Amino acid sequence: MVDNVTISKTTFDFLKDLGQNNNKDWFDQHKEVFKEHQNQVKLFFEGVKEHLGRHDDIEKMKMFRIYRDVRFSRDKTPYKTHFAGSFSRLGAHLRGGYYLHLTPGGSFVATGFWQPNKEDLFRIRKELEMDASAFRSVIQHPALTKVWGELQGEEVKTAPKGFDKEHHDIDLIRKKQFIFVRNFSDKEVLSHSFLQEVVHSFKVIRPYFDLMSDILTTNLNGESVLDQ
Repeated sequence: MVDNVTISKTTFDFLKDLGQNNNKDWFDQHKEVFKEHQNQVKLFFEGVKEHLGRHDDIEKMKMFRIYRDVRFSRDKTPYKTHFAGSFSRLGAHLRGGYYLHLTPGGSFVATGFWQPNKEDLFRIRKELEMDASAFRSVIQHPALTKVWGELQGEEVKTAPKGFDKEHHDIDLIRKKQFIFVRNFSDKEVLSHSFLQEVVHSFKVIRPYFDLMSDILTTNLNGESVLDQ
């Protein structure tokens, strides 16, 4: 049980120091300190996973490495100045995922469909083209919007190929991403209630995941497309 694990101010202080000394020499000198903070944050992530497992089927938790891939980036600083992790749902019938990002002045949780493949994206758009009422009902539910606000994500300028730009639900059909983001202040992150608030946020999004899972595992007739 990891109910009481928290994020420490010293962890954020370390990340701030790393941001001001983002080089291999400094990092190597503070490697053991980094590992201590990494282990503490991992405990927090495991606590989130444990709580999520009480109301959802979670396949795995992945904590991302601190090392940046600088091969194709103009920014050649070698280390990230945040801790982050994702929580994957179990099986092909459960769609959607959870993400947690911790950094001084920029912490957030995110959830939804960040980069749906072209088949999933087309299926979502066809569902919205046929009838978006159930989708709007879910994303506009007061319990969801109170926590997450409005649906976010990149979108095409007019309409995807093959879709009518005058369609009354084109505001949804033109989206390429279907995500929700909730930001947290440092004070909120460092509070004793942060773990519960993260888990509550993820729990509130479940009706959205349930709907999208139903859409992405059926055809337009409502018949399952999963292998039997």
